[in-house]
Amino acid sequence: MTSCYAEWRASLGEINPTLAQAVDTARAAIAEMTDESSIGEHLGVVAEGAYAASHIFECRTPGYPGWYWTAILALVPGSETVTVSETALLPGEDALVAPEWVPWKDRLRPSDIGARDVLPKVENDPNLELGLEQVKVELDDNIDQIPNFEFGLGRKRVLSRDGIAAAAARWAESDSGPDSEYAVEASAKCRTCGFLMPIAGSVRTQFGLCANAASPFDGRVVSLSNGCGAHSETDVHRHDDDTAEPVIDDRSEDFEMVAAGVGEAGDGESRGGESGREVSGASGDDGASGGDGASGGDGASGGDASKEGDDAER
Repeated sequence: MTSCYAEWRASLGEINPTLAQAVDTARAAIAEMTDESSIGEHLGVVAEGAYAASHIFECRTPGYPGWYWTAILALVPGSETVTVSETALLPGEDALVAPEWVPWKDRLRPSDIGARDVLPKVENDPNLELGLEQVKVELDDNIDQIPNFEFGLGRKRVLSRDGIAAAAARWAESDSGPDSEYAVEASAKCRTCGFLMPIAGSVRTQFGLCANAASPFDGRVVSLSNGCGAHSETDVHRHDDDTAEPVIDDRSEDFEMVAAGVGEAGDGESRGGESGREVSGASGDDGASGGDGASGGDGASGGDASKEGDDAER
C-alpha cells in the first residue's frame, strides 16, 4: 500500500496523454450543464492524479468575469475509455465573489438586536464563570446576602476575569473613554463631577455612571478620565462688560428728555429760520451799500406805482 501511494504521488505532475487529448469530451460534458455560448476557449489541463485530469475553459457567462469552467476526467488503468467525474464553475483569482463567510455570533452587533429579539444562550461563554451559591443553614446562622451580592451570590454565572477585561477595553475605546474628543477638550474630568454615580466591582476605580441629563453621556458608563462641557463644577467664560455708564446732566433746570427724531427736526427748523433771516439781512445790507440814491428812488417809485395800481383795480 505504501509503495503504491508513493508511486501515485510521484506521478501527480504527469498528465496521461489520453486524458490530455480528451478536450472535446470535457467540452461536451460542460455543455450539458450550460449553454455552449458561455464556454470559451480551452485554457489548459491540470493533473489531478495518475489517472485523472481537469480541463479548464473560459467562462463567457455575463456577470461572471474571472470564473472558469472545469471538467474532471478519469481513466481506468489499462483502458482507453475516458469518463467524466464531475463538472463545475469555479472562481479564479480575479473573480468577483461574495465576502468570506463570518459566523453569526461574530458578525452580530448590539444595534442588530431589537426589543423583541432573543439571543441563543452560550453555555461555555469565556466571559462568564460560575457564581457563588448560598447553602441552606440554620436561621440563627443565616448570613446576609446583600454584602455578598457583588461577588455573584444568587446568580448562576458572573463575569470572569476575561469578561471584565473585555468590557473595560470596550468602554475605554468608546467615545466616553479617557482618550475621546470630549476628554481632550474638557476642562474637568468626570471623577470630580457631582453627577457621577459610582459603580460596584473591580472597575469602579476606572469607570462610573453619568447621571447628568444635560450631558451626551447621560445613563452611560464613562471613564473617570473622561469629561464634557456639562461638568457640575465648570462654567462658561464670562467676558467683562466694558460698556460705559450713560452720562446724564440732571442738574439743568431746563433738562427734558425728547425723542431723537423730534429734537433733530426742531434744530433743523430753528437753524433754517436763522439762516433765512441772515440771508435776507445780508441782501438788504448789500442793496443799501451797493446801490446809489437813484436806485433807491427807483425802488420807492416802483413801490408807489404798484400801490396805485392796486387801488385802481379796487
